[in-house]
Amino acid sequence: MLAGYILAGVLAASMLLIALATLYPSGSSPFGDLISPDQLGGVFALVTVGVTLAVTVASFETTKGSSAPVYYSLLSFTALGMALLAYSRDLLMLFVAWELMSLPTYALAGYDKKLRSNEAAVKYAIIGAMSSAIILYAISLAYGLTGSTQISAVVAGFYAHPTALAGISTLLFVAGFGFKMSIVPFHMWIPDAYEGAPTTVSTLLAAATKKAGFVAAIRVLLGITTLYAVTQNPLFTMANVFAVLALLTMTVGNVAALTQKSMTRLLAYSSIAQAGYILIGFVAFSADPTSNAASIGLTGSILHVINHATMKGAAFLAAAAVLLQLKRADLGAYDGLARRMPITAFTMTIALLSLAGVPPLSGFWSKLLLFLSVANGPFAWLALAAILNSAFSLGYYAWIIKRMFVDEPENPERVREPIWFVVVFAVLVGLIVGIGLFPQQAISFASGAASSLFG
Repeated sequence: MLAGYILAGVLAASMLLIALATLYPSGSSPFGDLISPDQLGGVFALVTVGVTLAVTVASFETTKGSSAPVYYSLLSFTALGMALLAYSRDLLMLFVAWELMSLPTYALAGYDKKLRSNEAAVKYAIIGAMSSAIILYAISLAYGLTGSTQISAVVAGFYAHPTALAGISTLLFVAGFGFKMSIVPFHMWIPDAYEGAPTTVSTLLAAATKKAGFVAAIRVLLGITTLYAVTQNPLFTMANVFAVLALLTMTVGNVAALTQKSMTRLLAYSSIAQAGYILIGFVAFSADPTSNAASIGLTGSILHVINHATMKGAAFLAAAAVLLQLKRADLGAYDGLARRMPITAFTMTIALLSLAGVPPLSGFWSKLLLFLSVANGPFAWLALAAILNSAFSLGYYAWIIKRMFVDEPENPERVREPIWFVVVFAVLVGLIVGIGLFPQQAISFASGAASSLFG
C-alpha cells in the first residue's frame, strides 16, 4: 500500500508541474529538438497522467500484498512513457516513449496470473510487438527518404518528394498507430485484452494509453496530411482514408457492443466506437487544414479525447467496483444495481449518458463540435452517420441503465462500496458534469492545444 501512496503523490505533483508548464510555457526545452513543450503535449500529458492517478487510487482496494510494489512500478513506467510520448517531436524519441509506455502494460495485462488474464497479456503483447515493428519500419522509410527523424523535417521532405514510398510510410504510420488507437480494422485485440486484464488495468488501456496513440497520430499523420496526399488519385486523399476508417470504427464498435453479455466487452466495443468519433476531427483537418472547419474539428477531437478519458475511466472503474464486490462481470450483475451499489450505479449512468452525447454532459459538447466540423461540405454524410451511431449507442446504454434502476436484483442486499473507488467516482463525475455545464473553458483549452500543433 505504501508504494501506491508514494506513486499517487508523485503523479499528483507531476500533474501540478505539467499544468503550470502548460499554462505558463517557458518557450524553450532542455531536451533540444526531442521534446516539444507545447500546449498539445501538456493536454495529453495531463490526461494520461490523470488517468494513471485515478487507476492508482482505485488500485488501493484491489492490489495488496508483496506484489503491489511491482504493480505500481509498472504503472509509473507507463505514465512516464505516455508523458514523454505526448511531448515528442522526434520520431526516434516517439518510438522510445512508445515502447516505455507499452512494455509495462503487457505485464500489467497478465497481472492476475489467471488463464484468461495470461491469454489477454499474450495477445496484447503480440499485437503490440506488431504495432511497434510497423512503426519502426515506417520511421526507417521516413529517415531513408528525408535524412532526418525530426517530425517537421519528415513532413517537409514528404512534401518535396511525394513518392510512392512516402505514401507507404504514411500508411504504415496509420496502421501502427491504429492498433493503439483501436480503430477498425486494427481493433481485434481490444475486447479480449480488456476482458482478460484486471479491470483497473483495462481502465488504463482504454482511457490513457489509447490517448497516447492519438497524440502520436496528431503530431505525425496530421502533419503529413497538411502537405501530402497518399496518391495523386483524388479518391485516396488522407481525408477520404480517415473518413472511411471513422465510419467503419463507429459502426462496427456500436453494432458489436449491442450483442455483448459482458460489461467489460461491451465497454471495449464502445471504446472502439468512440475512437471513430475522434477521427471525424482528423477528416475535417485533412480536407482543408486552413479552414474554420479544420479548427473546429481538431478542437472537437482534442476535447473528445479529454472527455473520453473521464467518461470511459468512470465507466470502467464502476465495472471494476462491481467485479470486486459482486465477483461478476456479466450484465446480469447489473440488475437492480442502484439498490445494491447506488453510488456505482449513479456513476455508471452519468458515464454512459455522456458517452452517448446526452446534454448537458461533457460528451455532448465534443460530439457537437465534431459533427459541426463536417456538417457543411463533402463529408456531410459522415456527420449524419455519426448522429445515427450516437442514437444507436444510446439504445444499448439506456438498456443498461434500465437494468440498474428498474430490474429486480437476484439478491437485494446492500453491498459496501469501496471508499477509494467512491473518491475517484466523485472526481470523474464532477468533471463530466462540470465540463458539461461550463464547457467554454474546456473548449478554449482544447482550441489552444490545437493551435499549438505546428507552432
